[in-house]
Order: sequence, then structure tokens, then C-alpha cells
Amino acid sequence: MEEGSVFRSLLAILQWWGFNVTVIIMNKWIFQKLDFKFPLSVSCVHFICSSIGAYIVIKVLKLKPLIVVEPEDRWRRIFPMSFVFCINIVLGNVSLRYIPVSFMQTIKSFTPATTVVLQWLVWRKYFDWRIWASLVPIVGGILLTSVTELSFNMFGFCAALFGCLATSTKTILAESLLHGYKFDSINTVYYMAPFATMILGIPALLLEGNGILSWFDAHPSPWSALIIIFSSGVLAFCLNFSIFYVIHSTTAVTFNVAGNLKVAVAVMVSWLIFRNPISYMNAVGCGITLVGCTFYGYVRHKLSQQQQPGTPRTPRTPRNKMELLPLVNNDKLEGKG
Repeated sequence: MEEGSVFRSLLAILQWWGFNVTVIIMNKWIFQKLDFKFPLSVSCVHFICSSIGAYIVIKVLKLKPLIVVEPEDRWRRIFPMSFVFCINIVLGNVSLRYIPVSFMQTIKSFTPATTVVLQWLVWRKYFDWRIWASLVPIVGGILLTSVTELSFNMFGFCAALFGCLATSTKTILAESLLHGYKFDSINTVYYMAPFATMILGIPALLLEGNGILSWFDAHPSPWSALIIIFSSGVLAFCLNFSIFYVIHSTTAVTFNVAGNLKVAVAVMVSWLIFRNPISYMNAVGCGITLVGCTFYGYVRHKLSQQQQPGTPRTPRTPRNKMELLPLVNNDKLEGKG
């Protein structure tokens, strides 16, 4: 690999890490330090900022070509994806309100396991035994982390766990609903964020509107806090742009490893800022989970290399690589919230 290419890949990974960790920390800061305990509204702000940002990038600045989607496909294909997309982001923000960033990020690493199990149960898809074996350290690490978490909260834990299921469902839906459309992260946000805003806007207003008015009256500097909240929405969109950049600047293996290291960086930075207690065994569990995710990505890559084009299919052979190997880093289709 040329020196310039290496530098470009490293720069892409660092800016991706920077945006990702900053968005996570800012969201936790909003819930914990600003006492703005309204995850639906925070998610809605992020969707609004992402909708505007994607429009500017595609329509105004023309930095990315628009992938044209037929009007009927927008409701038949994009809307169901947007609904799950919305649930995924909301559950992530709900979990951040109740549990530490370190615990939330570790549980999120459970996504490969939930994706494989859902595809096996619902679609009866066959997976190589090495895929199942690679899930063992992920599941074991999650269990160890959960039983040793000093700041355990059942509601936050369930929100994070169901968030994994929502992410897996989104990945599975993407395979079928977006078939024929080669979406990137920017076009994904362009089509899904407006739908997500529409879906979430009324529930956020009805369930959290009065609470926000009370918070606005009680908070010593509400306008400064609102600037922080909307800034997190802008950064959430920038994260999607950085994901597009890093995917096109690195290999699949590098993307997988960098994604797992990103979780470790987020855990460390959050601990330095919020000082949430982490036991020794809890840290071990988190480490095992991340090693398991890296191993899963390695197995996925090796199997995809073995699946050569034109290989005859048997009744037990998946139709394509996506069926065999669901996404580890679901950031590809994720508008962070």
C-alpha cells in the first residue's frame, strides 16, 4: 500500500473515531450533565439536523450524487427501514440515559450474534460452523460484563439489547428492501431521516413536550444547553459523512478492526470524563467481547474470500455474501443518535 494511501486511511479512521466518540459523549453529557432527560426529543433533533445536512450535501453542494428511488419504493421500501432505523436510534439514546457509555457500547457489540440468530430463526439460513464458533466469545463477554456491571440498570440494559435487535432487523431488511439500490451512508440518511422525523415528531411532542417546557423554566442556562443539543445533531450528521469516507478509504478487514477499537476508545474516553465505576472483571468482559467481534470479522472475511463468483449453490448454500455474513459494523446504515 502506498504511503499516501496509508495516510489517507489513517486520517479517515481518526476522524471517524473523533466524530463517533464525540457524539456518544455529547449525548451522555446531555442526559447526565444538562439533565435533559428526553431521548425522543434528542433523537428527533438529530434526525432534523441529518435531514438538512444530507439535503445540503446532495442537492446544494452536490458532493454526492443522488440515488434516485421511485416514489412507490420510498413508501414500500424506505419507510419500513426508516421505522426500524428510528427505533434503533431511540433505543440507543434511551440506554445512554440509564447506563454508562462503557456498558452500552459493550452490549451494542452483541449485534453480530443477534443478526445471525434472527436470520437463522426467521429465514432458516445456513451459517458455517466457524461463524457460530466466533459468536461464543461475544456472548460470553456480554454475559460477564452484564453480571459484573456496577452501574447496572435493567431498563437501560433492555433498551440496549433491543437496540441490537433493531439494528439486526434493519440489516436484514436492508438486504431485501434495498435490493437493487446501492445505498451509501449519505443517501441512506437523505431518504430515511425525513421519514424518521415524521415518525418520531408527534410522539416526542406528546410524551416529552411538557417536560421540556418545565426543564426550560428550571434550567439556569437553557439556551446554552440547546446549542449543545443541536450541535450534537450536527455532529451526528457529520458522523454519517465520515462513515462514507472511511468505508471508501479502507479495506473491509481494516474497517472491522477499526470499528472494534473505536468501541475501546469510546469506553476509555467516557470513563475519563464521567468516571463511572468499572470493575476488573467488567473490563475483562468488555475486552473478551471486542476480541470476539474482531475474530468474527476475520472469519467473515475468510469465508467471503472462499465464496468465489460462480460457485454452484446447494440447498444449504446462502444466496450471497450478505446472507452468509451480516454486517459487524452497522455504522454503514446508521445515522447515529
